[in-house]
Amino acid sequence: MTLSSTLASTPAAMQWDSLAPGFADPVHDSQATFRILLDALARPGRIQHIDVALDAQATGTPRAAVAALYALCDFATPVWLAQENPAFASALRFHTGAPITSNPAQAAFAWIADALSVPSLEQFALGDPETPEYSTTLLIQVESLSNGAKLRLSGPGIEHTETFAPRGLPDGFWQQRAALAGLFPCGIDLYLVCDDAVVGVPRTTRVEEI
Repeated sequence: MTLSSTLASTPAAMQWDSLAPGFADPVHDSQATFRILLDALARPGRIQHIDVALDAQATGTPRAAVAALYALCDFATPVWLAQENPAFASALRFHTGAPITSNPAQAAFAWIADALSVPSLEQFALGDPETPEYSTTLLIQVESLSNGAKLRLSGPGIEHTETFAPRGLPDGFWQQRAALAGLFPCGIDLYLVCDDAVVGVPRTTRVEEI
């Protein structure tokens, strides 16, 4: 079989000329992104910026989300995409080896490009008391991280309180999340993203609407 016939039989989303690029410097950029994501969870509510050389336009996905999933995922971390995105799915499989799952309960990570379509949080894996780390981490795109309704955060990593104001989440989202508090150490960790910015909200953080 010739190279041209092989490419012709390959699905368009997987052809080399349409594959979204990965990190320009895979080792350095992955490590830098991973550190930012850890810091975001260690300092809940603080806006962090993922400033790595990454062309995310081909995926139709914000740079912060692309970089985060490239840094976090591998062959053992299934990803659930709430909205179909063949270009991003192909890029994730190629650059990280992560399988794409159609079942949110089987996902280690979930990317939700439309915040208003966030399903019930109970549909995701919440872990169990012996292995609470086997839960789904959500990455949700919001319209803004600073121009919405104010939230007051407290808990580990916050000296007194922290405030931030995301815009674009559905009504009742934070009440739904609060209902999971009684399941601790089970629960979900959360990243809100907008362009190249990200805010971490771990399961240990209490969120109150002001």
